[in-house]
Amino acid sequence: MLSNAVHIKKTRKQGILKLLLNLFFIVLVISIFLPIIWLLINSLKSNNELFNNSLALPEKLLFSNYVEAWGKGLFAYFKNSLIVSSISLILIITISALLAYGITRFNVKGKNIIFIIVLGGMALSEQVALVPLYKMLQTLNLYNTYFAVILPYIAFRIPFTVFLMRAYFLSIPKELEEAAYIDGYNSFQIFYKIIVPISKPIFASCAIVNLNFVWNEFLFANVFLEDKKIMTIPIGLMTFQGDMRANYTVLLAGIVIASIPMILIFLLMQKQFIRGLTAGSVKG
Repeated sequence: MLSNAVHIKKTRKQGILKLLLNLFFIVLVISIFLPIIWLLINSLKSNNELFNNSLALPEKLLFSNYVEAWGKGLFAYFKNSLIVSSISLILIITISALLAYGITRFNVKGKNIIFIIVLGGMALSEQVALVPLYKMLQTLNLYNTYFAVILPYIAFRIPFTVFLMRAYFLSIPKELEEAAYIDGYNSFQIFYKIIVPISKPIFASCAIVNLNFVWNEFLFANVFLEDKKIMTIPIGLMTFQGDMRANYTVLLAGIVIASIPMILIFLLMQKQFIRGLTAGSVKG
């Protein structure tokens, strides 16, 4: 009888804990989705509807707000972000993957010191490096060009990306590579034909994390880009706000458009993203 009573009490506590945990997650989900829903609803309204009652549903869905936002300069900012993000992401992933593979597989003297130096980059604040980078870019005549932001993005994202990739590569059995060496593969062929295909989860994880940073980065883009023709989405939206003072619903539509790529990419790659972050987390 006593053991049954203890078991019932324990089960009741677990049930209450589970209920509280579920309630917490429900509140968390609501707090995340409410601003998104508010943004979507108001991006389809007129300005009068927005100011009269921002919580009400629109009387008429004004998809013309999105057309107007796209036609008033958002297309150019979107294109610039695509160019900057694509070049930055390709170089970040490529350089980091080669560096992480070399650190984990080659018996190079001082490779641990190299890894520590690379990780040291994670401790460097963007704000601290702002003035030196500004002077360097001006000296190299790169200021106010795409590479004024691409190069800092690559430099600041390589340390964290190497950290993630190294942990994943350590979880890959070396026997796979040893068998490939016996078959006559060289190191580059092993990396390209064996390591890369089985490392898709970590590549996807690093791609999403870095793309989120590059796509939304504001500080470097605000300081290093002056020409409206090469401004990226975050800076473009700031200038867009000045241009659209009297038309806030069009501005909200622009914010929605700017958010769509990251949302779609995460939805398409979420399984790989989770696998990449969890795999290899024990080793390293």
